[in-house]
Amino acid sequence: MANNRGLIAITGASSGIGAALARSFSADGHPVLLMARRIERLEALELPEAICAKVDVVDFEAVQGAVAHAEQRFGPLDAMINNAGVMKLSPVEEQDPAEWAQMLDVNVLGVLNGSRVALDSMLPRQHGTVINISSIAGRKTFPNHVAYVGSKFAVHGISENLRSEVAGRNVRVSIVAPGAVETELLGHTTSADVIAGYEDWKRSIGGALDAEAVVKAVRYIYDQPQSVCVREVVIANTLQVD
Repeated sequence: MANNRGLIAITGASSGIGAALARSFSADGHPVLLMARRIERLEALELPEAICAKVDVVDFEAVQGAVAHAEQRFGPLDAMINNAGVMKLSPVEEQDPAEWAQMLDVNVLGVLNGSRVALDSMLPRQHGTVINISSIAGRKTFPNHVAYVGSKFAVHGISENLRSEVAGRNVRVSIVAPGAVETELLGHTTSADVIAGYEDWKRSIGGALDAEAVVKAVRYIYDQPQSVCVREVVIANTLQVD
């Protein structure tokens, strides 16, 4: 089994899936490094043995510094969960290119930064787990999702390629690809019409997943013996056909 007290680093830990992951791992006795831009939200979780770091995942040195600080206090990093993400939905011909850049920066560069920092710690020890929170939108396309889908297809490609490169050194790389999840993510979208359409679609499938469903998928991956790599878990509301 993975070290029951190993240090767990989580990006985007201030709300939704990230905050739920933080509570889960902390409740099991893990020290946690919580990274997000809204540090007051991290501190409000009031978790024991937690370091709350104001970090933009686009900044490699900020991620690197936060992990180094946490390792000095709690020991080697056992898992990096790259969860930070931005979803701004719009017809591509109407979307501000700055929104494309933000999604690609956070969703793709953020995963690369977190993964690289984790590997710097894990590869010399030949132990550790990187879990990237992607999306079903990394496996198929959806209306108004062009840039977001592109960013999540990239997460899938990065994760698979990375896994193949580090598996021989006993480091696991896994993907969790949820369907619709009830989080703050939709709030990033500025088009009222797109938001209304998305909410209608969620109602048609009986609602989105709770963040706890994603936590269970992550824990299933992490809690396997280090010799077992669950490469990908895809989960969605049963009524979600696409």
